[in-house]
Amino acid sequence: MIRALVFDFDGLIVDTEIPIFRVWQRIYRERGQDLPLDKWLTTVGTSSAAFDPARELGVRTGEQIDPRVLRTLERLYYQEATAMQQLLPGVAEYLSVARKLELKTAVASSSTRKWVMEHLDRFGIGRHFDAIVCREDVKRTKPDPELYRTALQRLEVQPAEAIALEDSSNGIHAAKAAGLFCVAVPNPLTADLDLSEADLRLLSLEAMPLPTLLETVNGADRS
Repeated sequence: MIRALVFDFDGLIVDTEIPIFRVWQRIYRERGQDLPLDKWLTTVGTSSAAFDPARELGVRTGEQIDPRVLRTLERLYYQEATAMQQLLPGVAEYLSVARKLELKTAVASSSTRKWVMEHLDRFGIGRHFDAIVCREDVKRTKPDPELYRTALQRLEVQPAEAIALEDSSNGIHAAKAAGLFCVAVPNPLTADLDLSEADLRLLSLEAMPLPTLLETVNGADRS
């Protein structure tokens, strides 16, 4: 019986992934460079990717670019790109229904706590989560399962009692390695990644109401 939902953050609760990619595309273009999507996609859902866009840009241009300048540009351009941003479809409804059904909820994110909390506070939904597990809480981020295992411990539920909601292959692998039923909800940036490890794929959370998802998962053969 499902007792908890564990949400990824970037690209699942808030569309941070497309805006931040476009931000770095803009930074690259301003320096006469193109940012390759295939390399960028290796960073989605993890903090341990080999590709570092700032380091790569310095190598390409032969410049020693002050990282503080890049961070300032990143923040400025991101604020411009997300000024009218909203929660992704179905997120608010899932949180509301989860509370009514007395399901526990958590965030398991490879991003920093500061990044996650700034967004959750901006949308006023931080109080809806019983646990928020971020990069600082573990030794290894996704695709390692440690974020999910830590979330389960804090929620005091077993893997078979939780559903993971993910948008990336790194996140899905982490969730499955931790033993959770995993629902893939890709965004336009991650839709072409290999998400076949997920147990179920939805166009959005809005596409399947939470009670229907629970009925589907509770009735599934998970042996």
